Amino acid sequence: MQLTGQQKKVVLAAFLGWALDAFDFFILVFTLSAIAKEFGVAVHEVAYAIFLTLAMRFIGAFVFGRLGDRFGRKPVLMLDIVCYSVLGASAALAPSLSVFLVLRALFGIAMGGEWGLGSSLTMESIPPASRGFVSGLLQCGYPTGYLLASIVFGVFYGESFFGITFGWRAMFLFSLVPALLVLFIRAHVPESPAFTESRNVPKPGFFATLAANWRVSLYAIVLMMFFNLFSHGTQDLYPTFLEKQHGFDHHTVGLVSIVANLGAIAGGLYFGRLSEKIGRLNAITIASLIALPAIPLWAYGSTPVALAVGAFIMQISVQGAWGVIPAHLNEIVPGAVRATLPGFVYQIGNFLASYNGPFQAWLAESRGNDYSYALALVVAVVAVCVAIFIRFSPEKRGGTMTVVDPAPA
Repeated sequence: MQLTGQQKKVVLAAFLGWALDAFDFFILVFTLSAIAKEFGVAVHEVAYAIFLTLAMRFIGAFVFGRLGDRFGRKPVLMLDIVCYSVLGASAALAPSLSVFLVLRALFGIAMGGEWGLGSSLTMESIPPASRGFVSGLLQCGYPTGYLLASIVFGVFYGESFFGITFGWRAMFLFSLVPALLVLFIRAHVPESPAFTESRNVPKPGFFATLAANWRVSLYAIVLMMFFNLFSHGTQDLYPTFLEKQHGFDHHTVGLVSIVANLGAIAGGLYFGRLSEKIGRLNAITIASLIALPAIPLWAYGSTPVALAVGAFIMQISVQGAWGVIPAHLNEIVPGAVRATLPGFVYQIGNFLASYNGPFQAWLAESRGNDYSYALALVVAVVAVCVAIFIRFSPEKRGGTMTVVDPAPA
């Protein structure tokens, strides 16, 4: 079904919001080694910044989501984007590792609010038949942000422009760019029709709705834990793996990461659209299992070409499964808390998976910097868990989305 001009602007705004949010996050994974060197610590100590960012996201999902359910998706989305832009850039000024970690934790709160707001605004604004493709497109914002971070790192890091050498601190200053998106949202993006129609209709409270739907909420939290282990277990330490274990320069690391994220974008778009034909559960199952045959090249390849091919296939799998999630979560949760609950369960799952970065770094360092083992172990276990656990999910593809939904999910 064709989208109207306004609906396309909503999709574009949500896509860019998530892409630029991810860009701010992934700048960190490219600079772990440089930050560790400047502060005189091991990489796994700086990797706690990844843990703190992920662990704090559920707070942002709850706070910004509740504001979005009360005051509207659009104004709170604008507020959230300004917050994560400013906090992301502030890391460039950190005088010590402790301050850096605190700033990344605060960034995590702001980062946690964007996904729930953007996905609810989008899914409530588009026709049901478009949800699968748009879901994949929306989730492709994440690897697009990673791709942008790869390009910025590959082009600018370590280079001199106008007499200025771009080190890790300059990388974080690029985080100010997303704030410009607020101007586009304010001028061109309408509020969610479902929220507008229900603005003056009494709705049940968040905790009452959560209690009435505790089974689907608990299920979604565990599912999102596996999903976040799947994505962060294949992405966050991969640049460090390429640097530490293979000794590649930052240009090669950037190129391999670009290829990986092209695979992620292709996977998200393909499986998002496929989910409209074969169902959300089937699409996720197939996508997640593609990870298993990709492991030998992705984790144990010996050349940049082999590793890039493996990374391309691996991210088709990871983001192919993820591409179905925005539509699926928004379909299975109650409408009264749609700005809060999908993002909240997503980020609680993220919290439960948040120690993965330091764990993988520690596991690799304890085996003589054997990142291949740490990466392969996590993805092999988690891919199977995703494929099995998704089979227990309800399937509500194509249902009508309203904000007032008195029936428990």
